[in-house]
Amino acid sequence: MKTTTSRISIPTILNVGRGNLADVGAAVRKSGFSNAVLCFGSGMVQLFGESITDSLQKANINILRLFEQDNNQIEYLAGFAYGIPAHTQVIIGVGGGRVLDMAKYISFVNNLPFISIPTSVSNDGFSSSGCSLLVGGRRRSVPAKMPYGIIVDINVIKNSPEGLIYSGIGDLVSKITAVYDWEYEEQNNKGMVNDFAVMIAKKSVNSVVRMDIQLNIRDEFFLNELVDSLIMSGIAMEIAGNSAPASGSEHLISHGLDSLLEKPYLHGIQVGVATYLMSKVQDHRAARVTKFLVETGFFRYVKSLQIQAADFEKAIDIAPTIKPDRYTYIHQEDSRAFAKRLLKEDPILADTLI
Repeated sequence: MKTTTSRISIPTILNVGRGNLADVGAAVRKSGFSNAVLCFGSGMVQLFGESITDSLQKANINILRLFEQDNNQIEYLAGFAYGIPAHTQVIIGVGGGRVLDMAKYISFVNNLPFISIPTSVSNDGFSSSGCSLLVGGRRRSVPAKMPYGIIVDINVIKNSPEGLIYSGIGDLVSKITAVYDWEYEEQNNKGMVNDFAVMIAKKSVNSVVRMDIQLNIRDEFFLNELVDSLIMSGIAMEIAGNSAPASGSEHLISHGLDSLLEKPYLHGIQVGVATYLMSKVQDHRAARVTKFLVETGFFRYVKSLQIQAADFEKAIDIAPTIKPDRYTYIHQEDSRAFAKRLLKEDPILADTLI
């Protein structure tokens, strides 16, 4: 009898807490590294450069190179990656999703460990193996590898812009519809789920959506739970070997919007709206999704953006073409028709979108 086993990578360093940017040097030294390259997002050196470099220097870590930029074109990064000093032992990324993806790709090309230090948690990318880069001027998912380390300062996340926190909320709640899509594929003999990845993905979202959310989204306990859950989502994808436990119909609709809009909205904002929509289409945990998004103030924030329902309608038709090899609810014609009706008839969507 033939059996299969899985070999996965998970972060060795995991430090989520208050004021722990001062611990970066100690964490790097503990792992045996002494030569580092630092990648900061635009404006991040002024905000966090001193505390992080001081921490590294106190731990006798050599900073071989420090750069600050947001050029995420793969054509540029491919050349830049080979310019990294030969004796570099670790790449450290500090900032939002764009620079973390850049640093992740640079480390992947050089087969070096990568430490992720997000200054916002607008999606689960800071803890996943994939990265999103511009390829020929268009956003594409590019393979990389799991971070060796993740260091999150809750004080920093707490003070990040409101929209970035709501984006993280939207990306997290999408695991509900994503896992249901994955299970739907298996039920229709179009794929096979990994039971352990499903369990981790469900735990990641349930630990947050089942909370009593009578609190401010900047509450430290809530943010700790949000960060931990997004980290678990990244690990669920690593276990699965693909993005299915964290990305289903709702993500395909968001990718459709990305292809339509000159300036797409934050990933998690688009995904959160699409998750609410697809939970109704799937008839799966729609009450829970609604309660969570209403109580966190997600819809109130989205309403202020004045997103057009017509764009979502077009994105629904584009969605199944994004990944034609999958078999989610949005790949079904009747589901797409129902989703487009909901854009007009659902009271929350009618109030939130224009």
